[in-house]
Amino acid sequence: MVEDQSEERSVDADETGVRELYANGICMKTSEVEAKLDEGNIQEAESSLREGLSLNYEEARALLGRLEYQRGNLEGALHVFYGIDLQAALQRLQPSLSEKPFAKKGRTRDDSQHSVSQHATNLVLEAIYLKAKSLQKLGRLNEAANECKSVLDGVENIFQQGIPEVQVDGRLQETVSQVVELLPELWKQAENYQEAVSAYRRALLNQWSLDNDCCARIQKAFAVFLLHSGVESGPPSLGSQIEGSFVPKNNLEEAILLLMILVRKSDLGKIKWDPSVMEHLTFALSLSSQTSILAKQFEEILPGVFHRVDRWNNLALCYSGAGQNRAALNLLQKSLHKHERPDDLMALLLAAKICSKDSHLAAEGVGYAHRAINNAKGIDGHLKGVGLRVLGLCLGKQAKVSSSDFERSHLQSEALKSLDGSISFEQCNPELIFELGVQYAEQWNLNAALHYAKKYIDATGGSILKGWRLLALVLSAQQRFSEAEVVTDAALDETAKWEQGPLLRLKAKLKISQSEPTDAIETYRYLLALVQAQRKSFGPVRSASEVEDDKVNEFEVWYGLANLYSSLSHWKDVELCLAKARALKQYSPELMHIEGAMCQERGQTREALSSYINAVLLEPSYVPCKVLIGALLSKIGVSALPVARTFLSDALRIEPTNRKAWYYLGIVHRNDGRMADATDCFQAASMLGESDPIESFSSIM
Repeated sequence: MVEDQSEERSVDADETGVRELYANGICMKTSEVEAKLDEGNIQEAESSLREGLSLNYEEARALLGRLEYQRGNLEGALHVFYGIDLQAALQRLQPSLSEKPFAKKGRTRDDSQHSVSQHATNLVLEAIYLKAKSLQKLGRLNEAANECKSVLDGVENIFQQGIPEVQVDGRLQETVSQVVELLPELWKQAENYQEAVSAYRRALLNQWSLDNDCCARIQKAFAVFLLHSGVESGPPSLGSQIEGSFVPKNNLEEAILLLMILVRKSDLGKIKWDPSVMEHLTFALSLSSQTSILAKQFEEILPGVFHRVDRWNNLALCYSGAGQNRAALNLLQKSLHKHERPDDLMALLLAAKICSKDSHLAAEGVGYAHRAINNAKGIDGHLKGVGLRVLGLCLGKQAKVSSSDFERSHLQSEALKSLDGSISFEQCNPELIFELGVQYAEQWNLNAALHYAKKYIDATGGSILKGWRLLALVLSAQQRFSEAEVVTDAALDETAKWEQGPLLRLKAKLKISQSEPTDAIETYRYLLALVQAQRKSFGPVRSASEVEDDKVNEFEVWYGLANLYSSLSHWKDVELCLAKARALKQYSPELMHIEGAMCQERGQTREALSSYINAVLLEPSYVPCKVLIGALLSKIGVSALPVARTFLSDALRIEPTNRKAWYYLGIVHRNDGRMADATDCFQAASMLGESDPIESFSSIM
């Protein structure tokens, strides 16, 4: 192939210190041209180039402008560039392409003419690109963007089916790629964000024959813009949508699509691995609560990109965010093995946090938390407060499954001590204030719980639902039902409609506690309508985290209504509610509980006992049915008292503050002749009855 027809070459300064221009096989020193430019004789400089290198007007101007741009004389470069006719150059390019013959062996005269024409056009296009760069540096951004746009419009008119690689030389393709990449950046700098979005989509959807690296840079820049600009771009136009393809509906979906394409290209070896792409994808998928998809992306990344421990830790974060805590903990156990990174502070804190959500894992979590506290030193010293916080939560959970009252009391005391210690590190952390309130409430220090509930609402401005719920539950435990209802109504006024479910359920139970069943039924009906409307609005396909965030689902509403009608002995309504609930969840200890209550009210003791036992077999830790089994067995006779005592004691082991369990255990002791034990149980039941919340405090954690 013939060498490029025009090229500026710089020779090392320590050799000759002279720059030269080459064109049409002719060499010319730049010193002569630069001297005339320094004197302001642009016309003479242009003439020297045309005569010395056998160039036409546009070619000479393009070379002259490039020389001025490289010398840093932007105004001079613009003065030269304004004399170039872009349309004339593009018109010369079009017939040369349409007349290009099929490839043959050897080089023909037509091939040489075609190369010369493309070369001349490339000089002009490069000149317009440099003109746009000059305007950009001078702050004339809209003019620069319009120059780039005119280049792309002209190229599109010629190559309506896309730029064919076999017909276009590399320098011309490189110039077009530079213009395509520059245009959206110019619109962004000009703060014309909708034009920037259009330019990005034009760059990616039209056929510019961009190389993989250039395309990747544009895709990444567009994804970052969509994620962080704060500008809602809307979906792509219908004209750019291919039938059957996925069309993103908003900025987040479009950014995720672009970033996943980049990760895939990297996996295929088309582009180099860029860690920032994965960081942006992590942010985007976390923002959309799709951490399970993020986990799949981490799993598909080729070995060697991440260290295996880093991969495990990232996957653990993803699974934890998706609610798959067991899978997350398994990965963390591997990463914290003595042969891996046993002192990794972040992994220890995450493992402890996961364990703090499960009473049966709490003891393991205590170990992780202690190790985290011991490793929180130096620049990580501030994380000691986080370690104390998760330690307190783990100890609180561990206390709930403790086998002895002494151990339970000790663990609860240590839990409060740890949380109080954490507050000295994180005095302004509202979540810590909330957790302290819940811990005090569960230990029946209601005045302290009330203080922290109010403090949490003040810290968050009343914008978070669980603060209002905690305050209402504490007030209900103090038997201040009317005040709790006022708090609930205030919270409803401050809460969006779709988030009112837990508050409406709370209000219905407050109505029941105040012997207002009719109002409770109306509240449940409104709640049912809300839940059903929400389900229809969001559709059946929702992530696990979104379902969990609702806290109230349709099954719970039907169960609550069935329970209410059962207390009113409206058995037909109970059966209707049970049928609706069973259609949503066929096997449930709650439904068997209600069925057993119906049988018991009708005098069908054997059937009632059978339902309660089935509920316990289905869910061994279901306390209400354990209590009712104990209550029924206590009425059968002396021979059944030991079994009744076993069920009631087991219920109290799981839920030490269950008032009914203490009451029926007192009856068992009384029937068995243990009057002192019976008195203690009745006294405990009486005290708990005076401070029994309408819902468990643990329900809001």
